[in-house]
Amino acid sequence: MTHINQALQHILDARHHDPFEVLGRHTVGKEQTIRVFRPHCREMRLGENGPEFQRIGDTDLFEWTGTDEKLPRNYRLHWIDSTGHDHSAYDPYNFGPQIPDYDLYLFGEGHHWHIHRVLGANAHEVDGIQGILFGVWAPNAERISIIGDFNNWDGRVHPMRNRGGSGVWELFIPELPAGCLYKFEIRNRETGAIMEKADPYGKEFEHRPKTAAVVHSNELYEWQDADWLNKRREKNWLHAPSTIYEVHLGSWQRDDSGHFLNYRELAHRLVEYAVHMGFTCIELLPITEHPLDASWGYQTTGYFAPTSRFGSPDDFRYFVDHCHRHNIGVLLDWVPAHFPRDEHGLARFDGTTLYEHEDPRRGEHRDWGTLIYNFGRSEVKNFLLASALFWLEEFHLDGLRVDAVASMLYLDYSRDPHDWLPNIHGGNENLEAIEFMRELNSVTHAEHPGTVVIAEESTAWPQVTRPVNLGGLGFSMKWNMGWMHDTLQYMSQDPVHRRYHHDQLTFGLLYLFSENFVLPFSHDEIVHGKGAMLSKMPGDEWQRFANLRLLYTYMYTYPGKKLLFMGCEFGQGTEWNFDQALDWYVLDYPLHQGLLNLVRDLNHLYRDTPALHQFEFEPQGFEWIDCHDSDQSILSYLRRAGDDVRIVILNFTPVPRYDYRIGVPYPGAYTEGLNSDSDYYSGSNLGNGGNLLAEEIPWMGRPYSIRLTAPPLAGLVLRPIAPAD
Repeated sequence: MTHINQALQHILDARHHDPFEVLGRHTVGKEQTIRVFRPHCREMRLGENGPEFQRIGDTDLFEWTGTDEKLPRNYRLHWIDSTGHDHSAYDPYNFGPQIPDYDLYLFGEGHHWHIHRVLGANAHEVDGIQGILFGVWAPNAERISIIGDFNNWDGRVHPMRNRGGSGVWELFIPELPAGCLYKFEIRNRETGAIMEKADPYGKEFEHRPKTAAVVHSNELYEWQDADWLNKRREKNWLHAPSTIYEVHLGSWQRDDSGHFLNYRELAHRLVEYAVHMGFTCIELLPITEHPLDASWGYQTTGYFAPTSRFGSPDDFRYFVDHCHRHNIGVLLDWVPAHFPRDEHGLARFDGTTLYEHEDPRRGEHRDWGTLIYNFGRSEVKNFLLASALFWLEEFHLDGLRVDAVASMLYLDYSRDPHDWLPNIHGGNENLEAIEFMRELNSVTHAEHPGTVVIAEESTAWPQVTRPVNLGGLGFSMKWNMGWMHDTLQYMSQDPVHRRYHHDQLTFGLLYLFSENFVLPFSHDEIVHGKGAMLSKMPGDEWQRFANLRLLYTYMYTYPGKKLLFMGCEFGQGTEWNFDQALDWYVLDYPLHQGLLNLVRDLNHLYRDTPALHQFEFEPQGFEWIDCHDSDQSILSYLRRAGDDVRIVILNFTPVPRYDYRIGVPYPGAYTEGLNSDSDYYSGSNLGNGGNLLAEEIPWMGRPYSIRLTAPPLAGLVLRPIAPAD
């Protein structure tokens, strides 16, 4: 059998690694030969009225040979299929390579920040001919084809061109319209097995459980948030108030039939609510495309696509735009730590462990049943970095919350002693992941100044939020998991016993200013049997609500940005259920409405008071007044920004403390700015009516002091009416 016959047979068998060697136009001297492979074709012509192709044997291969000097550079094929229908199209195999070598070089180096504009499916023009350029990285495949509703999902029709050592495959399909469905069909080089894979760079997907990507049109959305973006670039977020409302879009609210709302509907409802409640920012649980609702988005398969559950990419653009036009920021929970094993996803993408590690001791999360990215591979790192930049650039997001950072930092994270491999120095640090995170933060901050990257990191790893050039990881902020766990454990104690656990409230100050902390009461605390926030509180119904009001008052007056998961603001009575809307009906009851009123007022107090937000990451913003009164379970501290001062008193027992004396910095009168025991919040309404006059009696190291009533299970925020000259 001659070489050409072998090559033809490989085309027929759909296993040729370079179909352009056989198909398309080939010129020898003045003679031109054009070969076309078209299954289920009855007749093929060159041009509408041009010469007819000859069928090669009894195959679906067609060939024309001639010396027609008038043959255009980009010729059209006309054919009649087996059902008698006419078709006309430019020959995809007449076009040369379309991806520039420099793009392939940057990708191979791991530094192509816009690789999503090269790989995936992107609108493209060649010689004035519009079409779609497909690209995919799969270096170990024998053959890759584009399959879709435009070719009857037949992997023989559109095999791709291999770009050599880059591992990239490409094909330009002229005149293909947006909206087509497609996947990549990959033939395993070793076994010949055929796999259908979703596009890792797909920008839109079918509604689950279907998994095909959608050929996405160029962005047509007209943004209206230029003012927001300009202000964001100049904003000093370190010293600005940040109160974050964490939301799962599928269960915040639903329509009357229990179905999901569209991104646009959610935009109007959610923004109106967030503005009313005083939140500055909405943080979305992952809306990156994912197959399983029960994963809450944390098992991502589409790193460049907002989930189609709630609408199109432009619908999501509208969501972000509407938030920005009403001065609400948007953060995305982003998941680079692991990915699911779904057959259509990244797992063994080209028949080998391409995106993950081969050795399961590095490549698998035992607890989660997921796979771990190989951060040491340039193309994998580039994939993730481009995804991060994509969301900030294409959807104008204000930042990312990076999930499960601890699992990336440590090679022995949640592993048995003999189920992990040390790094090259013998340690448990994942050196490649550390460098990835440093590059993530360096690049995002450089490319999109004003955006933030927040780490969910639960260990004592040093300098998570310190600059990369000083040896840090470079994150903007980090969740204060230690504070959250200590505080919730303390609050779960019966008030009679809290005196013995007082250090759980004071210990956090020892490390508070070592990082830029967010104080989170997140979705993780109200699932998997942990109970709702309300059910964590001890006592009868009144005491549970009073405890929760006290807890939130403590959070909003303690240094650190704030995060509250949806439903916690009004005392959702049950654990969060991703499969249904929140229990909004409970707001018909005074205790729930009172709690909601308090969170709204705390948000506004925090935002409007520099003393409570300007120095959340610096020690000059906080001073203890008394942290030692464990016998009465009372904390008192001062928050300061220059001359703006607030006094906070927190009584963690149900016993009112009358004539309680605390030291204050100034003479004159003090007044209640907030009392969580107010009847407006469904409290007992015990407090300090009128003004409290400071006495020239030194107390607690202060030159003046006041006597006050500390309400039961309540927090007070006092402000001086006239600071001393």
